[in-house]
Amino acid sequence: MKKLLSTLLIIGILFSGCADRKVIGSVEYDTYGLFDKNDKENPEIAYSVSWGNVFWGVVLIETIVAPIYFFGYALFEPDGYKNYNPKMKGVVNAPIHYHEMTTIYKGN
Repeated sequence: MKKLLSTLLIIGILFSGCADRKVIGSVEYDTYGLFDKNDKENPEIAYSVSWGNVFWGVVLIETIVAPIYFFGYALFEPDGYKNYNPKMKGVVNAPIHYHEMTTIYKGN
């Protein structure tokens, strides 16, 4: 019974990690970790560490599977644009629509 309960708890935690996807300028950005950084990290998006996933990865270190998921695939979550307009120094996370951002970078 204890094994079944612990297995269900681990499965529940894996499917409800603390890091969330985020829609920024009508585009949805996914979380990434140490294993899929090259595939999912966008250089124009600011990411932050998901401390909830760090906590669960450390607490469940003995399960082996949970830390691999939390640290490997869901460690960082998107916050917003790093600096969407090069003409405005120091602007971080200002509201903008995706089509406006592409227009700014194309120089129109």
